[in-house]
Amino acid sequence: MSDRYAVIGRPINHTKSPLIHGLFAQASHQQLAYGAIEGTLDGFEAQVLQFREGGGLGMNITAPFKLRAFELADRRSERAQLARAANALKFEDGRIVAENFDGIGLLRDIEENFGEPLRNRRVLMLGAGGAVRGALLPFLQAGPRELVIANRDMAKALALRNELDHPRLRISRYEELQGQAFDIVVNATSASLTGELPPLPGAVLGEARLAYELAYGKGLTPFLDLAREQGVARLADGVGMLVEQAAEAFAWWRGVRPGTRAVIDQLTIPLE
Repeated sequence: MSDRYAVIGRPINHTKSPLIHGLFAQASHQQLAYGAIEGTLDGFEAQVLQFREGGGLGMNITAPFKLRAFELADRRSERAQLARAANALKFEDGRIVAENFDGIGLLRDIEENFGEPLRNRRVLMLGAGGAVRGALLPFLQAGPRELVIANRDMAKALALRNELDHPRLRISRYEELQGQAFDIVVNATSASLTGELPPLPGAVLGEARLAYELAYGKGLTPFLDLAREQGVARLADGVGMLVEQAAEAFAWWRGVRPGTRAVIDQLTIPLE
């Protein structure tokens, strides 16, 4: 009988996780069964425990349950603690262990797949939600010259800085970005999901080497379209992050890190 894993979220019919982990298992000769579970708002915790009691070994967590998965866990990694959210759980020794691989998945995609190391670069992240929380620790460990977080809600951004007091971390209002230049810009706001654009001033993207849209499969979003108009050399969406964070979870569960290039190529949708 194959080892059992699953992803849980609501809605879940759009998930690529079973496909991704199935390809990983095939390529690395691992015997596992990976399914998708439609979570219920009033029964998420019971569903996780039921899956564990039925022999499940681990789960991926997607919206809207990442915060609740974090709270359910008995042990939490440093990344999960900073994000206050978990996108992966492991069941071992009678305990639920929480991890957050979103940030390291994003970092791997930028540095390894796009060949843009963060070290000594000025990096701008738009937004201050869960995705940014998950990325802060891996990004700062990569050694950027400066990591700037820009957000409409300054209280939310200030809370991030207070939780992770770091000399290279800075927060900013959008209007304060006027006249500044960045090497890498990541849009982690929800604006692209509604066809909107973060309120960026002037040509702040113009000198960037890479503009990265966290949403994936949305084509040329308003953010990426603006980046192209301002002459950004490379544009990317989040499909690589999706695959890379899945590979991190797979390695955490199985002790084998699968290759990602072929899976990324299979899932990539041209931006235009």
